[in-house]
Amino acid sequence: MGNTVAREDFEWVYTDQPHADRRKEILAKHPEIKALMKPDRHLIGVVVLMVLAQLIAFYLVKDLDWKWVIFWAYVFGSCISHSMTLAIHEISHNSAFGNCKAMWNRWFGIFANLPLGLPYSISFKRYHMDHHRYLGGDGIDVDIPTDFEGWFFCTRFRKFIWIVLQPLFYAIRPLCINPKPISRLEIINLLAQLSFDVVIYYFWGIKSGHETYSYYGPLNLLTFNVGYHNEHHDFPNIPGKSLPLVKKIAAEYYDNLPQYNSWIKVLYDFVMDDTISPYSRMKRHLKGDVKQE
Repeated sequence: MGNTVAREDFEWVYTDQPHADRRKEILAKHPEIKALMKPDRHLIGVVVLMVLAQLIAFYLVKDLDWKWVIFWAYVFGSCISHSMTLAIHEISHNSAFGNCKAMWNRWFGIFANLPLGLPYSISFKRYHMDHHRYLGGDGIDVDIPTDFEGWFFCTRFRKFIWIVLQPLFYAIRPLCINPKPISRLEIINLLAQLSFDVVIYYFWGIKSGHETYSYYGPLNLLTFNVGYHNEHHDFPNIPGKSLPLVKKIAAEYYDNLPQYNSWIKVLYDFVMDDTISPYSRMKRHLKGDVKQE
């Protein structure tokens, strides 16, 4: 159903990713940016409030009819859950407590993970560091769709389905591309999550009855400025709160890069533009030793 996209493979490049060189050049020209490389204490309070808000929401909907549970899950739950996944992204970069207290960030990530229901904070951190270190690396960067995704989701209807099922693909893709041995922290993440889920269910559960593009729109307020994605890849150790300052300080590096002001338009273009498909990403053959998390 719908036109078939023109692409039949990824766009392969044979250059290193641009972020390291740009970071070095920007820091040489604007050393004041180093002052932004510090923890965002505000993030801690925001995450705690978000967890508490979801606990309150769990309690408020426990006796509602299913139609209202589904309504509030979509209207409120999906928004705050998406925001929480981006908070976990911030925490994975040690933005809450800083690099000197890396383990505090891991425990805090497990805490932030609790309302989401499925344990993924620790695993996300491991794979996400590879995404930054080996951006587009074939067989390493699991942010890149699989060949099957690029081949199969090639019509407008299938691309729409791909968008709807994106969380599922994002979860299972690492197991297909680059499975890693389960770590001790992942087991702890799993046990903590299962314990939380059991408690919630027991008390409030069912009862009878360019390579990188930036987005500068208002939804950054909800997503911890993840839209500032060029800035984030250039400086992954700067909290999202400060990324607009990076863009302001080094405007000459970012103002002329491809950017979006509407995420809805991005989704619409993905479905309707026959030149775009899951293959519309860059991959690279990695050189030298690969050190994974």
